[in-house]
Amino acid sequence: MTAEIRPVTVLFEADKLILELHHDAEGAYHAFPGGGAGAPAGVPRVALSLAEALHARIRPAGTAETVLRAWAQGAAPQGPVAPVDPAALEPVRVRAGAVVIRDGAVLLIRFTEEGGGSHYEIPGGGVEAGETLEEAVLRELGEETGLAGTVGPELARVWKDGRHEHYFLVSATGEVGPPETLDTYGGTPVWVPVERLPVTPLWPRRLSWRIEHWHRTGWPGRPAELADSITELGPPCGW
Repeated sequence: MTAEIRPVTVLFEADKLILELHHDAEGAYHAFPGGGAGAPAGVPRVALSLAEALHARIRPAGTAETVLRAWAQGAAPQGPVAPVDPAALEPVRVRAGAVVIRDGAVLLIRFTEEGGGSHYEIPGGGVEAGETLEEAVLRELGEETGLAGTVGPELARVWKDGRHEHYFLVSATGEVGPPETLDTYGGTPVWVPVERLPVTPLWPRRLSWRIEHWHRTGWPGRPAELADSITELGPPCGW
């Protein structure tokens, strides 16, 4: 028997999103109210502005992506919706990525497209059997850039097309290695000013502007949780 998929409710009051406040082992998170009448007993509700919601952990992440995108563009939905939760699916691939910042610039891998355009990715790759996320992120950083490093806090978890991706702040040492020694699948390591991230065609798109924001205001105490269905990296994304 297939488990019943119960709708959640997108509810706004006075231009603020109404969410339930929950806690897990990592701290507070928010959830859309269930489709029934009222919140379960003892579960408080909070009202978040768009600016607050953009930096909150909201579950399910797929529903949060849809709502925040529409809200930021001036057309937020309301009412019962089917939940979309990519975090609950068995991953087809787990990736670990390294956010390396030095002298106000972030290290990215640039890929040149037909026609002369470019897009960028954060250094990283698939986690191998028996590896921890932290071991994988340092191995991939070494293979793609030649740098060694120390793993800091996990900044974000991103879900897309069955992939679970984990991004860590990494303090790296050394210099980028010669191109012939690197395994970048045709890409080139480059340093991009952090302030340029919001307008850089970088995957993950919803993470790019947040890195710039955190670099100015302080790194998050808990990893951001982001579904990211964006495939066209050129247009701006502030949600």
